[in-house]
Amino acid sequence: MAKASEVKTGNVLRFNGELVSVEEYIHRTPGNLRAFYQARMRNVKTGKIVEYRFRTDEEVTICRVETNDYQYLYEDGDYLVVMDNNTFEQYNIPKLLFGSAIKFLKEGMNVTIAFESDEPIVAQLPNSVELEITYTEPAVKGDTSTSAQKYATVETGAEIRVPLFINQGDKVKVDTKTGDYMERVK
Repeated sequence: MAKASEVKTGNVLRFNGELVSVEEYIHRTPGNLRAFYQARMRNVKTGKIVEYRFRTDEEVTICRVETNDYQYLYEDGDYLVVMDNNTFEQYNIPKLLFGSAIKFLKEGMNVTIAFESDEPIVAQLPNSVELEITYTEPAVKGDTSTSAQKYATVETGAEIRVPLFINQGDKVKVDTKTGDYMERVK
């Protein structure tokens, strides 16, 4: 147990039985009242925002979270199997932790996973990935006067919007958070 004054932005706390990540932590002393800490926290599992005021002497539980890089191996039902790059141990990670970015995941890719006492709590793909275009309609020259886009299917099966000059077989860089085309890769 730690005092509320020891909490910092970025810590993971056990708050009301749930794991929350501290996003904003401000010390306030309003007028002639007692000081308190105003905390804005995000629930790790659901993503909901929780706001709470801690007294300065209030006890809180700071969780020890280990973050490491893992290599994605294969899909197994509702789980993805990843391997620790150092010890070569394999872990089953629920697909839900990856969110919508899972459609850009391909075998052999490195992912970042955070564990709290042997339980995976957060999983992230790299900010951008390089994927090959497997199908797209050919563009007709003089088709448009502005920067128009067309749909293209990448090697993972996800469909993204790309500029008209992208052809089948090209490699493109895709933002995993938004699913947007970033640039063509040589």
